[in-house]
Amino acid sequence: METRELRYFLAVAEELHFGRAAARLGIAQPPLSRAIQQLERRLGVRLLERDRRGVALTAAGEMLLHEGRAALDATTAAVRRTRRAGGTGGTGGTGESRNRLVLAVKAAASHELLRKLLDAYAAEPDAAEVEVLPSGTCEQGEMLRDGRADVALMHTPFHTLAGFDSEELTSEGQIVILPAAHPLAARTALTLTDIADVPGLPLARWSRDAPGPGPEIHDQTQLAQLIALGRTAAVFPDSARAWLWAEHTAVPLTDAPQVVTHIAWPAHSRSVALARLVRTATGL
Repeated sequence: METRELRYFLAVAEELHFGRAAARLGIAQPPLSRAIQQLERRLGVRLLERDRRGVALTAAGEMLLHEGRAALDATTAAVRRTRRAGGTGGTGGTGESRNRLVLAVKAAASHELLRKLLDAYAAEPDAAEVEVLPSGTCEQGEMLRDGRADVALMHTPFHTLAGFDSEELTSEGQIVILPAAHPLAARTALTLTDIADVPGLPLARWSRDAPGPGPEIHDQTQLAQLIALGRTAAVFPDSARAWLWAEHTAVPLTDAPQVVTHIAWPAHSRSVALARLVRTATGL
């Protein structure tokens, strides 16, 4: 199976519409239809049911949708990591080879731990260059799978570590970050129930798929400003106190689960530089 065919199939399977899939891929619809038909003949199974009402996935199509995404992620990851290992930085050039790791971290979390890790690792002989890549709340796993990152700081129970190797680093409580002028900010402690449905102060959402009436957040600066303006509140690990503004107040959540920070990496990794970074992290 060619990766081109797989990309074509995934576009149709996700859109469930040949016209929209063709527009997304930037090709005409007839060659897209022919490519899917050729793929079905080669595999010997029907992937899609087509009728006047539209397109639906068969059981075989559902399987290929799931497996195909993983396969394309693996291919993309291999290309990105190969280019980094060759020192091209993902540009496709042939620059001088250099050792580089990309570390994905959750924006606004683990500041002190991250600082200690980077300082300790930089002091190691032959330390690789570490590029820190801040991300949204739950993007680190996806970044490891598709090769945008080599290693990540991940936080349970918010992240799943399935499919990765990992080491536990720290454990901490959770806080709610509130506008300093809000009445709840005067409390010494709160519970999850206390902040679940506060009139005029909905909890922020980090993705459009997250439930609730709160604003969708795209970056830490936007979140900080909306909290300061009294438009939202947010729950974070206690270490997020490091980025609070004067207009914010952090209140401990007494019944929130502990947040455990892990350093995680793809289970198949054989990078010596990555192994040294993990060793440094576990020795802090």
